[in-house]
Amino acid sequence: MTFKKLSPKQKEIFRWCYRDNYDALICDGAVRSGKTICMITSFILWAMRKFNGAVFGICGKTVRSAERNIISPLMNIADITAYFAVNYTRSVNLLTVEGCGRKNSFYIFGGKDESSYMLIQGITLSGVLFDEVALMPRSFVEQAITRTLSVENAKLWFNCNPDSQFHWFYNEWIKRAEERRALRLHFLMSDNPILTEKQLESAERQFTGVFHDRYIKGLWVSAEGVIYRDFADNTEKFLLDIPPDDIVYCAVGFDFGGNGSAHAGICTGFSKRLRKVVILDEYYRKEVISPAQLENDIIQFVRRCQQKYAVYDGYFDSAETTLIRGVRTACARDRLHFEVHNARKSAIIDRIRFTNLIMSQGRFFIMKNCKHAIEAFRSAVWDSKHLDDRRFDDGNYNIDSLDAFEYSFEPMMNDIIES
Repeated sequence: MTFKKLSPKQKEIFRWCYRDNYDALICDGAVRSGKTICMITSFILWAMRKFNGAVFGICGKTVRSAERNIISPLMNIADITAYFAVNYTRSVNLLTVEGCGRKNSFYIFGGKDESSYMLIQGITLSGVLFDEVALMPRSFVEQAITRTLSVENAKLWFNCNPDSQFHWFYNEWIKRAEERRALRLHFLMSDNPILTEKQLESAERQFTGVFHDRYIKGLWVSAEGVIYRDFADNTEKFLLDIPPDDIVYCAVGFDFGGNGSAHAGICTGFSKRLRKVVILDEYYRKEVISPAQLENDIIQFVRRCQQKYAVYDGYFDSAETTLIRGVRTACARDRLHFEVHNARKSAIIDRIRFTNLIMSQGRFFIMKNCKHAIEAFRSAVWDSKHLDDRRFDDGNYNIDSLDAFEYSFEPMMNDIIES
């Protein structure tokens, strides 16, 4: 890959770091605006020009996401590889760049939760690049920043898509950019000159609701109102009378009830090449029942699904270990060819983003007989009492079917996105 054409904002990414009046760069705004690839290229070129034998940090939400978003693209950038030898040792999460008589080290860190700050303690860094900083906890980011304080001419690089206007990074860095000697560049997709009109129009259709405001318009706005607006307004276009004939694999997701919530199961089908995600069948029971009755219900639900589809895996609410153990025992007793797994239970907002994405791409459908799931998607709303993005749950909304559906697709989420 070579940079054949750059917009004015993209050019600024390559210039700012050689000015003494800035200590940090903040690039926020729309997706597909070209900010990330320009930042990592500029970061490496700056480090190799200004330092020798130094150590730097490259931070993502996880190490693997940093590898995917930063390291892999970096290996294909001709403007880097033409002048430097670039090697990545995955076992120690270390990128080394050597050439022009210089050699520097770049350690990869993941800032996925509040405990992550401990991973970066004790190291001295001459600069740090934060990829998707809005997804990282404040404690991790601030710890990484302190690692640069003893190095003269160290600089910080931040990129992210917008979140809520109450997000700590928006208030502490973007609104205080001048005070912190940071250059803020706010990107729109139109700032990426390689995108055609057709590509811009296609990207516009990728998101709806608050995610459209953030990822397309580049706005820092709160999530409010109905979560799945397109589904609520145009329910019929998502509903099917008969299942697609290209379903090749199915998985069951199950959320255990308690404290007024329901037991909910969802059978989700995936088509060839993972192009479609279809809710095929459901189980829903809100009254209090014994564990034995619940186990029998689950067995019957799975058998019903297996009569129609290839269903061999189930992902169950991992908070209820005793109930999961009982379901495993019941499946073995009844010789049911069905693997019981603990649900991954990734961040709810990530699951919501994913569902919103496949809805906007026309890849999500529900069988008309799944009445509880349909109503759950139509009625799901954001919790306006919290500053972070949170699904409202007061016992009056059916989030149990939503959780069950999300458990069913989590193991395949990245593959579905990449397809």
